[in-house]
Amino acid sequence: MREAAMLRKIRAGDPAGLEELMAAYLPYVSVIVWNILRGTMPPEDGEEVVSDVFLAAWDQAADLRAGHVKGWLGAVARHKARNKLRQAGKILPLEENVMELPDPSDPADCLTQAEEQEQVRRAVEALPDGDREIFLRHYYYAQTVREIAEAMELKEPTVKTRLRRGREKLKAMLTKGDETGEA
Repeated sequence: MREAAMLRKIRAGDPAGLEELMAAYLPYVSVIVWNILRGTMPPEDGEEVVSDVFLAAWDQAADLRAGHVKGWLGAVARHKARNKLRQAGKILPLEENVMELPDPSDPADCLTQAEEQEQVRRAVEALPDGDREIFLRHYYYAQTVREIAEAMELKEPTVKTRLRRGREKLKAMLTKGDETGEA
């Protein structure tokens, strides 16, 4: 597997492994960062955040697992971009702060957060296809309501309604502990 080979190189301290990782995932990480920062900062700040994501991968290579690298990079990119906004005094809407990366220094917190994230993942997967796609585009890929509406050929009020409906369904599923949404 290509990821496994990259990770072996990175763990061995070979910069070629990091170069391969960047070649494979730089566009993915960049899109996430730019969608969150969305013109609120100079390009250099966005580039710094992207670099910090790959530096974190280098520093925490022992924690990375083949097959999970893309998800890990995406979570770190969202976390670091949001932190950059906070540092600059930019305010994020409360609902944007969906899933934060667990602090690897406390295994109990990591386990609890992993279980909660799994519950949220199952709940999101239980949403109807159209609602799930809108929900993921907005919260995972940080697309605006307008971008989602254009991409899915929907009206903006429809997207807003479906986001609200998705949040309500998720809240109901998670507060009841029922990821399927069935009573």
